[in-house]
Amino acid sequence: MAASVVGICCYVSRRGSCNLFGPATLCLTLRSKFHSSSSAHNGLLLSLHKRGVLKDSFPENAAQDQLPRLLQSGAQTVYCGFDPTADSLHVGNLLALIGLLHFRSAGHHVIAVLGGATAQIGDPSGKTSEREQLCADVVEANTHSIRESIQRIFTNHELHFHDGSRPLGTVTVLNNLSWYKNWGVVGFLSEAGRHFRMGTMLSRHSVQSRLKSAEGMSLTEFTYQVFQAYDFHHLNQIYGCKIQLGGTDQLGNLMSGHEYIHKVSGEVVYGLTIPLVTSTVGDKLGKTAGNAVWLNRDKTSPFELYQFFLRQPDASVEGYLKLFTFLPLAEVEKLMEQQREDPSKRLAHKRLAAEVTKLVHGKEGLESAKRCTNALYHSSVQALEEMSDEELQELFREAPFHELLLEPGTTVIDACRKVGAIPEGPRGYQMVSDGAVWINHTRTDNPEQVLIPKLHILANGLTLLRVGKKNFYIIKWLSL
Repeated sequence: MAASVVGICCYVSRRGSCNLFGPATLCLTLRSKFHSSSSAHNGLLLSLHKRGVLKDSFPENAAQDQLPRLLQSGAQTVYCGFDPTADSLHVGNLLALIGLLHFRSAGHHVIAVLGGATAQIGDPSGKTSEREQLCADVVEANTHSIRESIQRIFTNHELHFHDGSRPLGTVTVLNNLSWYKNWGVVGFLSEAGRHFRMGTMLSRHSVQSRLKSAEGMSLTEFTYQVFQAYDFHHLNQIYGCKIQLGGTDQLGNLMSGHEYIHKVSGEVVYGLTIPLVTSTVGDKLGKTAGNAVWLNRDKTSPFELYQFFLRQPDASVEGYLKLFTFLPLAEVEKLMEQQREDPSKRLAHKRLAAEVTKLVHGKEGLESAKRCTNALYHSSVQALEEMSDEELQELFREAPFHELLLEPGTTVIDACRKVGAIPEGPRGYQMVSDGAVWINHTRTDNPEQVLIPKLHILANGLTLLRVGKKNFYIIKWLSL
């Protein structure tokens, strides 16, 4: 298969020990099944359903009896896959990680599988055209970046959201390239391919929609469901994994794994789907749609992530609090009551933004987001003074960043000209005189004003220069 290998990474809870463990049926909606089953066996699943984290399950009797009893019988292993087709996951993937975090908090072991092999094939689910082929080196770099992101989020959850009332399950991060690297095409097809039926594979919605398109579907994409099914089988055999999480668009792939395992080993395994996160106009949030909000800081800063959730429509906030935070449902309801009493305070929006930012970027990331918010929207000079170079560049991502030597007698007009903020000659001079220039949120109209420390130059050696409403320039002053 692929030539290069990205090693397996095992990330283990600080509180846990290093313990590496490890025919198609009608898909059922969880609601009716959970309410008809014994509450003694369905606590976790019912809780996740009430929050909206879980949507469907299979096989038919899973939600009613078998799966709740399995979870109640002892610690189980749950997995979810993430193809490293970019160097960062995005908000659309975050809900899957939150699903794993809920299972881990309940004492179950979780596995995040990074598709170092499958990313080079391309998942056709929800796609209108074939994904651009990625080379092995790019996939390996993406895998490394996403592994670090997943580990960071699990660490933040353990540090800031787990109450310690019960032991956490272990976390394992794997790369599926590790179990495909020694397979040859003939060997794999001989071993796995004989258990798949063309009629069933062709009937999948993801396949049907692509076959009817003008572009059609390549053999490479068509085989994706075989690889995802084999992943589940491998994890079942090696780690005892019996539960797979996936988005609703992954239902066909999840069912392929269930069918394959049943044929090969007779093991009973289960699939759970989580809802897709969509924009206000119903588009799936992700790379393909071009509207991704990323989980890596170098692509979406803590401030930008904070603002994304802060700006959610009022109608979405309660649902997002249930989906993306670990707040008890009673606390969510109390927050919504406070919001209804005084909508102008936007308490629910602020709590949502804070909780998600802290999960993704930690307390330091949340503090950074708040500093940036105060600096930009509340004209706080103190917040500007406390910001690092990195935060300023994140906040004003499109703003030019200049390092200048601070010479004695440097004036406002000198600074503006050195960074190209105003035109040369009388026109630029007049712009400053007319009050078009702001320094550290304070309007200045004297071109000959010598720059004053603590007023024009902050204690961190920075100056935020703005010309007009949106043209920002960041100056880092170097002393003589």
